[in-house]
Amino acid sequence: MHWPIWRVKVAERSMEPALRPGDWLLVRRTRRIRPGQIVLARHPERPELLVVKRAARHVEGGWWLESDNPAAGAVDSRRFGAVPGPLIEGRVLGRYWRSRPLFIPNGPGVTPARSERPRRAAGPFAVSCDVSGGRRCPAALARRPAC
Repeated sequence: MHWPIWRVKVAERSMEPALRPGDWLLVRRTRRIRPGQIVLARHPERPELLVVKRAARHVEGGWWLESDNPAAGAVDSRRFGAVPGPLIEGRVLGRYWRSRPLFIPNGPGVTPARSERPRRAAGPFAVSCDVSGGRRCPAALARRPAC
C-alpha cells in the first residue's frame, strides 16, 4: 500500500538555499505538478535513487528538473534529460526539522535538590528558571508558564 503523504530526508546540497542537508520533507504522492514546484522523482538511469528537484518546465518526454544550486555538482535534467511522468513520485508540501532529543538535567524519577529547583518570581504568570549553569530566562519569556 502506498501512503498518500510520506517523508523524505534531504541528503545533498543541490537544492540550497531552499533545502539543506538534514531537512525533512513532507511529500504528497501525485503526478500533477506545475513549473516551479519542488518534486520528488526517481532518477531515470537509477530508479532506486530518489531525487528532490525543482520542476522547471514540461517538455516532450516528461519534466525538466533542475537543481537550485548547480555549483554543488548536482545531478539533474542537464545531465540525464527529461524525467518521464511515471517517475515523478510526488510534490513537496513542506519542510520540517526533526526534533532533537530534549536533555533534561534531572530526568524522570530524579528529584532536584532544593537549590536547583526553579524559583517562582512575583506576579501571576512570571517564572524564573535557573537552568544550565545559572542562565536565566529572558524577560520576554517571563510570561510563559515554563521555560
